[in-house]
Amino acid sequence: MSRNLTVAAVQMASGSWQAEDNMDRAERLIRQAAAAGAQLVLCPELFMQPYFCIDQHVDHLQLAQPFEGHPGIARFARLAGELGVVIPIGFFERAGNAAYNSIAVADSDGRVLGVYRKTHIPDGPGYTEKFYFTPGDTGFKVWDTRVGKIGIGICWDQWYPETARSLALMGADVLCFPTIIGSEPFSAHYDSSGHWQRTMQGHAAANMLPLVAANRIGSETGIGNGNGNPRQQGLTATFYGSSFIADHTGQKVQEAGRSEEAILLHRFDLDAIRAERQSWGFFRDRRPEMYRTLLTSDGVTSCYQGARA
Repeated sequence: MSRNLTVAAVQMASGSWQAEDNMDRAERLIRQAAAAGAQLVLCPELFMQPYFCIDQHVDHLQLAQPFEGHPGIARFARLAGELGVVIPIGFFERAGNAAYNSIAVADSDGRVLGVYRKTHIPDGPGYTEKFYFTPGDTGFKVWDTRVGKIGIGICWDQWYPETARSLALMGADVLCFPTIIGSEPFSAHYDSSGHWQRTMQGHAAANMLPLVAANRIGSETGIGNGNGNPRQQGLTATFYGSSFIADHTGQKVQEAGRSEEAILLHRFDLDAIRAERQSWGFFRDRRPEMYRTLLTSDGVTSCYQGARA
């Protein structure tokens, strides 16, 4: 008997500073995806809030909330149980003196399985995440849900082949990358959308796993850096959508446009994909003992050997 999984990528705007507006929009789209047959519904990164990382403002740190008792997580976990779908829930997590860019995973029975904290934190004009987020300490995680094993990385994680390979080695049936990405303030003409897609298509192909990527749309303007200068203009980012679903060969099987709200759906036979993956021998022929360079930052010094080879 085949294990079939219908996945959905939700593409949406989340620019309202009234969190309920963003959550209402997400719920509407999740309900539509479930009605169309989706069993796993992926929304963009931090979909309950505007992208406050466009600039650095200390007041935004007050948006972080603890995992325990988080009202947004509770709301979407109830929705997951009601609809019988798996929902990864992106949120700004407060944990003591640290804050994280996190995902809580609600299984299709409404249980919250736990939290993944974003491993790789970017820092650049319009994406000043290091001001807000501590690098994640959970390690990569694969969630054994009622619809399959789901591997999840968050946005910047998606650029690292180590993320996808780790999730594949941990037994993921599908890779999920909730994302916020768009224009670059340093260059109005630079467009990374093709590079962004091809990077993840490569992850799908190299690991022979289906992949779901959900991005946001719309333009959002920051409020400046809070230095008391009323004339300071915050940066503006325009998110380019282009959410997609790729099959286990890396081919795009569904793709959204750059500016419209969208729900993408595709059905995968997980057992057939697993059999094909095993037949290629990618994981059989791996040589982990030869990859020690990956444990270094400079390509030479090993943190385990403590000396140059």
